[in-house]
Amino acid sequence: MELIKFFEELRKEDVDVAGGKGANLGELTQAGIPVPPGFVVTSATYQKFLEETGVFDEIMGILNDLDVNQNKELQEAARKIKKIIIGARMPDDTRRTIIEAYNALCHRIGKDDVFVAIRSSATAEDLPEASFAGQQDTFLNVQGNDDVLKYVQKCWASLFGARAIFYREENNFDHDKVYIAVVVQEMVNADKAGVMFTVHPSTGEEKILIEAAWGLGEAVVSGTVTPDTYWVEKETGKIEEHQVSEKNVMFVRDPDQGKTVKLPVPDDLKNKQVLNDDEISRLTELGRNIHNHYQFPQDTEWAIEGDRIFMLQSRPVTTLQEVTVEEGQEIERTIITKGLGASPGMAAGTVKIISSTDELDKVQEGDILVTVMTTPDMVPAMKRANGIITDEGGVTCHAAIVSRELGIPCVVGTGDITKILTENSMVTLDGSKGLVWEGKLIDTSKKEETTEQPAMFASPLLTVTEVKVNVSMPEAAKKAAATGADGVGLLRTEHMMLTTGVHPKKYLREGREDELIRVLVENILKVVDTFYPKPVWYRTLDAPTDEFQSLDGGEDEPHEHNPMLGWRGIRRELDEPEILKAEFKAIKKLLEQGYTNIGIMLPLLQHPDELKEAKNIAREVGLKPQEDIEFGIMVETPAAAMVIEDFIAEGLDFVSFGTNDLTQYTLAIDRNNQQVAGLYSEGHPAVLKLIERVIIECNKAGVKTSICGQAGSIPSIVEKLVELGITSVSANTDAVADVRQTVARVEKKLLLKAARKLMYGN
Repeated sequence: MELIKFFEELRKEDVDVAGGKGANLGELTQAGIPVPPGFVVTSATYQKFLEETGVFDEIMGILNDLDVNQNKELQEAARKIKKIIIGARMPDDTRRTIIEAYNALCHRIGKDDVFVAIRSSATAEDLPEASFAGQQDTFLNVQGNDDVLKYVQKCWASLFGARAIFYREENNFDHDKVYIAVVVQEMVNADKAGVMFTVHPSTGEEKILIEAAWGLGEAVVSGTVTPDTYWVEKETGKIEEHQVSEKNVMFVRDPDQGKTVKLPVPDDLKNKQVLNDDEISRLTELGRNIHNHYQFPQDTEWAIEGDRIFMLQSRPVTTLQEVTVEEGQEIERTIITKGLGASPGMAAGTVKIISSTDELDKVQEGDILVTVMTTPDMVPAMKRANGIITDEGGVTCHAAIVSRELGIPCVVGTGDITKILTENSMVTLDGSKGLVWEGKLIDTSKKEETTEQPAMFASPLLTVTEVKVNVSMPEAAKKAAATGADGVGLLRTEHMMLTTGVHPKKYLREGREDELIRVLVENILKVVDTFYPKPVWYRTLDAPTDEFQSLDGGEDEPHEHNPMLGWRGIRRELDEPEILKAEFKAIKKLLEQGYTNIGIMLPLLQHPDELKEAKNIAREVGLKPQEDIEFGIMVETPAAAMVIEDFIAEGLDFVSFGTNDLTQYTLAIDRNNQQVAGLYSEGHPAVLKLIERVIIECNKAGVKTSICGQAGSIPSIVEKLVELGITSVSANTDAVADVRQTVARVEKKLLLKAARKLMYGN
C-alpha cells in the first residue's frame, strides 16, 4: 500500500490512486508543463484511516437515513460526518509518512517549512463524464508539519460536505465507492491568477477563455469577484474580445501571519486590466499545449508570480452542450441588467433572493434563484430553480460549471441584481447572452421539451473552412439554420424594408424613424436569435432604384437606364445617410440586448474613402467599428479587388465576394440581359484572378474572407477557393450540404497532398 506519491510518479490514468486533481498534476508535470512541485496523499491512505479509526460504519449509518432534498437535514448530516472525521486521531504511521513527504518537498525546494496549498482530490473527480468542481475543500498558505496534518484531515472530511453528498446522490455515485486523495503542493504567492478554458465552456467553439483577478485564484473560482474576461481565437492567438471588470477584493498571503487573507484591492488596481498582451499570449500557448496533450477540452487554473506562469490544475470540460434556440420575441422587451452568460438557455420564473444557505428552502420548482454569489452549497436549490442570477462571479467559477452541468441557465456578474429585483417579481433570463428582462417572455410549461437537441444543431460534417448560409427573408431563418450552417454569410436587408410597402425615406420625412428602426430590429432579431452565437453578417441596404419606385413614397425615385450600375449600395447610403443611420441604430439596439454575433457588411464599395465615411456615420450613433462590432465590405467591383490593400489599411475585419456583381462588372455583361447571358461565367479566369489576389492579401493581414454570391454554390469554384485559403463559403440554403461535402473533400485532398510531399518530397 503506497501512502504517498510525488507528481513525477503519476499519470492521468492514476485516478484511483491520486484522484482526478492529483493524477492530472502528475500528467502535466510529466508533459513538461510548468507545475509547482508537490506530492499526493493517496486514496489508500484515506481508506486506511477509515478502517483503523472505525468511523466508516457510523458515517454510512447517517447517510442511509438521509433525504438530500431536505436542505436542513442535508446540512446537519454533513456537519455531523465532518465532525466525526476531524475528531478521529490519524494513525501514527500515517502521520509520520506525511511529515516525511512534506520535509522531502521542503528539501527539494531548498527552504524550511515551505508554504503549501492542500487540495482535495476525489477519485470520481474531474472525469470526462462528470465534474465534482468545488465540492471538496482547498486550503492555501499552509505551513509546518502540524498544520499540514490538520488540513489533510480536513480535506478528507470535505468529501462529506453537503454539496458533495447531494451531487453523488443525484448522479448515482455510491458514497462507499468514492475515495479521496489529497494534493500537497508548493504554494505560488500569486500576483495575479485565474482560470482558463481551452474551448468555449458552453458551446465548444475553438476559443480560449481566460479569467483573471489580482492575488490568488480563490477570488475567481469562488465567485467573490467578477474577473477580467479575455476571449482569444485559439489558432491565431488574436484577442477577439476582452472585458475589464471592477475588482473590489483580493486574496493574498499575510506577510506577518503567513495565512491567506481577504483584502480590498488598491484603488489604482480596481479597474486596471490584470493581464498584459504577453501574459495572455503565454497563457494561450499553454492552453493550446495542454488541450493538444489531452486531446480533449480542458478547464485549468493558473497563477503568475513575478514573470513566471504556473499551471495549478487541469480537468476535462464536462459541460459542453448544444445551445437551445428560443423563439424570437415580437413584443417589447425591457432589459433590467446585463451580466455574463454562465450557462446557456432561457428561463423565466419568480424571483427568490437568497442571502444565506438557511434560506434555500424558499426556492421552489420553477423559481429564479438570485444571490450575491452562487456557491456550490446552493446546488440543491439550483436543481429546483429554472434559472440562476448573481451579483458577482465569472463564467468559469465552480458554481457556474455546476449550473452548466445541471443544464440550468445562469447569468453571473450583474453587479447589484440582488438590490434591483424585488422578491416574488417575474423575470426572464438568457444564460447565453447574460441578459435579464422584466416579466415572463417564454412559455415555461415547455421547459422539458427544450432538452432535445434541435435539428439545426445536428452535428454536420466537420470542416476547417466554415460553410455558412445566405438568408434573404427572416422568416426563412429556421430552415436555413436546420442545415447546420456555421452562420449567416449574407443577411439581405432589402426584403425587410421593401415588404413594408413604405419607402424608407418616407419614414424619415414624416419623423417616423423609430418605426423604421423597430421594423429592422424585429426582422434582424429573428435571424441573429435563431443563429446565436454563430455569426450573422448583415449587409446594409442595396436595392436598385427600380425596386423602390413602386413603394409608398417612391414616386421621386430617379429613372435610371441601368439601375444595376446606378444609385445603389453604399453610394446611395452615403448620399442619404439618414437611412444608414437608422440601420446602425437598429443594430446598436440588438448589440445592447446581447446579440454580439452581428457583423456589418457594406455593399458595392469602390474606394476606401467610402468605408471611412461609413465608419464615421456608425460612430455618430454610438457604434465602434472593429471594437464592439465586426465591420466588413462586399468585394463586388474590380476596383475594390484591385485596391484591397488600401481597404485593409483603412481597417477591416472581413470581406465577402459578391460574385454575381463582380462577374458582370468584370466582364461588362448585364446578368439580366438574355442577349448576352451565355457569356456570363463566375469561373472566368479574370474573375478568379481578382478573387485570388484579394484572398492572398487578406490572409497576409489576418482579414477573414468569404463568398456569398452564386459562385459559392458551384463545386468547381468552391474547390478553387478552398485551395486558395478562403475562410468561409456562404451558400443558398438548398446547397449547404453539397457545399460542405465539397469543402470536406478538398480539405482531405490538400492534407493528402501535403503528406505525400513530406513523405516523397514532390
